[in-house]
Amino acid sequence: VELISMQNGSSEGGKAGTWVEGPFAIDTSLVHAAIDPDPTTGAILPPVYQNTTFIQESVAQYLEKGFSYSRTGNPTVRVLERKIAELEGGYGATCVSTGMAATFTVFSALLKPGDHVVITNCSYGGTNRCARVHFSKYGIDFSFVDFRDIKTVEAAITERTKMLFSESPTNPTLFLADVEAISQLAKARGLVHVCDSTFATPLIMKPLDLGADIVIQSTTKFYDGHNITVGGAVVCKTKELDDTMHFHQNVLGNIMSPQVAFYQLQTTKTMALRVRQQSATAQRVAEFLEKHPKVDKVVYPGLKSFPQKELADKQHKDGLHGGMLWFEVKGGTDAGRRLMDTCQRPWSLCENLGATESIITCPAVFTHANMLREDRLKVGLTDGFVRVSCGIEDADDLVRSLKIALDNL
Repeated sequence: VELISMQNGSSEGGKAGTWVEGPFAIDTSLVHAAIDPDPTTGAILPPVYQNTTFIQESVAQYLEKGFSYSRTGNPTVRVLERKIAELEGGYGATCVSTGMAATFTVFSALLKPGDHVVITNCSYGGTNRCARVHFSKYGIDFSFVDFRDIKTVEAAITERTKMLFSESPTNPTLFLADVEAISQLAKARGLVHVCDSTFATPLIMKPLDLGADIVIQSTTKFYDGHNITVGGAVVCKTKELDDTMHFHQNVLGNIMSPQVAFYQLQTTKTMALRVRQQSATAQRVAEFLEKHPKVDKVVYPGLKSFPQKELADKQHKDGLHGGMLWFEVKGGTDAGRRLMDTCQRPWSLCENLGATESIITCPAVFTHANMLREDRLKVGLTDGFVRVSCGIEDADDLVRSLKIALDNL
């Protein structure tokens, strides 16, 4: 069980409202990290500071209380930033409007014309588009390579390379990057290693503990976990990087809203309960699919057949492998799309992942349509590829619905 320290702990007894001596398990920190009762009212939840501006007592005392304008910083958002930083093991976190805003902030902060990035060839489709379509027009070059092979990553580094950008597990193929090995390579070559760990969550893997410099989280996914909000976070290992991200948060004007921050402060509390349930359900669903005669291929890091099983067991904590899996059915694209069109509730055919509701997605049309088709096919993302995000419903109900859809293909 992972332990996280709380402040002002004591083993010598105390009074109500003081903390018993830590450290504390991550389940406790998910609920309590960065949260203090309101000093005036004793309210157990932090308030929503729905303010544009903050009154200063004098010109000389400008920013003495820490805030002046909510584009630059907001007290509710700051609490969520402190919580996420503690959960991910970082110096600080920068919370922004979406997961894509997090990636955009990192690229904007650390890259300039003439720079080169070695980036995973399989990622969330928006990440691919952000690099290939947007930042490339500013004279920044990207090499999209297979991060499963450290030698391939190293061979792609040039004298202009400034960043290694990994994603583990990848969306949607579930390729794993050896985060520790890539981080060691980055340090040896004087590069920044950025890892998108949205699929993993800090319950399963903490890239900063494995040597990465920056972690990206789409907090829309497992941090929210209820299909309520969109948001993103950039978590940095050092003060220098954290200051840079907050500067660009202000420049780009993409800070998360205080209302969203308040919602995510609440939903984060149940992340451990949800991720453990989702992982158990995904294991059950994957094992069912692996045995069904209409299924051609199923991929989940918890299966013995998973190609990178040794790395999954080494890198993922407590035997958890997450709620995401994918499969293809016999009969190709037409059969795969027919299954997605006929799979009944409790499955939902839509975008998003990591939520309490179980979701089926067609990445080739929904989430990765902006990738070049040849690039999609190169990493195995076919038009009939079925991405599955397991929620917290009863596993038997989910399997029953899938069985009906598969049996009728």
